[in-house]
Amino acid sequence: MTDTVLFDYWRSSASYRVRIALGMLGIPYSSVPVDLLKGEHKQAKHLARNPQGLVPALQIDGQMLTQSLAIIEYLAETRPNITLLPADPLGRHRVRALAYAIAMDIHPTCNLGVVFHVMQQSQDPDAARSAWMRKFIGEGLQAFERLLDNPASGDFCHGDTPNMADLCLVPQIYNARRWAVDLTACPRTVAIADRCAALPAFVAAHPDQTAPK
Repeated sequence: MTDTVLFDYWRSSASYRVRIALGMLGIPYSSVPVDLLKGEHKQAKHLARNPQGLVPALQIDGQMLTQSLAIIEYLAETRPNITLLPADPLGRHRVRALAYAIAMDIHPTCNLGVVFHVMQQSQDPDAARSAWMRKFIGEGLQAFERLLDNPASGDFCHGDTPNMADLCLVPQIYNARRWAVDLTACPRTVAIADRCAALPAFVAAHPDQTAPK
């Protein structure tokens, strides 16, 4: 086992982001699964890593780090990198704004605890979950599409190299497709996500590659 250990769940969007970042920076790590469906994230062992009871948690540099975007920014600041965050303040602001639009606006409404609560309020839990996911992911990604209508957008969310915004976008598109969200109003968003998905770090981090065997 390496000194760097990622405690994650294979379908967690937040974990997916960090897996991509580790791959982009070439940081070797071991993965320890935390099964959200079995409630392992709420057990004492994981709460000692993250008192919020969330994934991911990253053990690195003798520390235990939490919150995916804070982890990614730490990696960007402590490892040689070219793309995770731009060098200029305005560029960093835009990348953060795009990343936050997904990680802080779309993602929380579709998190496990929220969705389970929605299901408990319905006589048809599965239908309620699907409708909820399609509404909030669909509306969020349409707003993201409008944010991409900016001269700073390029082959990727900001410029022509993948960055923290792309690390957030790809897992969200994975979820959108999982829940059959209509993405016809988001052509640029989808094109960028598909461009990212072909890159080695994104391929290696995909849930299909990290699912329990």
